[in-house]
Amino acid sequence: MIRPIVAYGAPVLKKKAVAIEPDYPKLSVLIDDMWETMYASNGVGLAAPQIGLSVRLFVIDAAPFAADEELDAEEVKTLESFKKVFINPKIITEEGEHWAFNEGCLSIPDVREDVQRQEQLTIEYQSEDFKTHTETFTGLAARVVQHEYDHIEGVLFTDHLSPLKRRLIKNKLTAISKGLISVDYPMKFPNKSKRK
Repeated sequence: MIRPIVAYGAPVLKKKAVAIEPDYPKLSVLIDDMWETMYASNGVGLAAPQIGLSVRLFVIDAAPFAADEELDAEEVKTLESFKKVFINPKIITEEGEHWAFNEGCLSIPDVREDVQRQEQLTIEYQSEDFKTHTETFTGLAARVVQHEYDHIEGVLFTDHLSPLKRRLIKNKLTAISKGLISVDYPMKFPNKSKRK
């Protein structure tokens, strides 16, 4: 089932999410819904807070990034096969140079900005069967994980921007929270006027 994506301004997007227990009700249905919602909105990642659930869960399918012509063959191969569910993830280390990449977010449509992130991270997480894994990601794969991880920490990519950049996009963000935008996927807007 495709679930509406919560827009910028919703309190759930600024809350630190809570851990998921193995007996979480209908977890497999939730994960299926998150994949379906992400694909329907042409995303490469989706975190549970973006559909209104403050739990530590996100899904990633980075295959669309593999089409980037500037990538080397190894990174293309990594991205093509990078499809994972992350439950209760915890970043262990972030290392390497900071590098800028133009990021967007399904909860903040029509806003894209360059965000600085470190090039490598090691993360511990549980898969759908609650087995624990520790993996290291670099480049674009690391960046997608960092972006989705931020969501479960109550951080948006716009929080990484300079105060000046944030002021410049303030009116756009207000319009998004009020639903004064056009999107081609279902969304919930926190400050949408009820009057017709």
